[in-house]
Amino acid sequence: MRFEPGRGRGWSVYGPPRPGNPGSGTLAAEGALVIGASGVVLPARELEFVASRASGPGGQAVNKTSSRITLRWNPAASGALTPAQKARVREKLGYRIGASGCLQVHVESERSQYRNREIARERLAELLARALRREKKRRATRPTRASRERRLEDKRRQSRKKAERRSGSD
Repeated sequence: MRFEPGRGRGWSVYGPPRPGNPGSGTLAAEGALVIGASGVVLPARELEFVASRASGPGGQAVNKTSSRITLRWNPAASGALTPAQKARVREKLGYRIGASGCLQVHVESERSQYRNREIARERLAELLARALRREKKRRATRPTRASRERRLEDKRRQSRKKAERRSGSD
């Protein structure tokens, strides 16, 4: 049995994991990922899915199947984003981007590898949609006359209450 460096796990006698192999390794993406209302479309070739063994539900099969999915995407190398969008993603999602520059999404909530892959795609789309959404600028408005009068009346009422407390304790 050969050993994969740095992983602490031996390869099978058949060699390293192969792309598309249901056992583990890198899997091919199905299609492009559309990001919310921003109109950004991430090509499938930019998404990398890695399957590994998951914890959680699955009984004895959980020890044999690789249903956990890690979705990796490198925003800096993406051709789908403009430089301004890349900077925005780096600013908003920087805490999720690792040393390799890849944004990772881990999913192991379902027993099915296919379903976990779909959930990972949905989560990435949601993260990017939130990061690329522009917040509306607050437009400065003046307080209305009624709100100013209410505020002043509340101040007068509070002042009278405090004054009564001072004079009542003598």
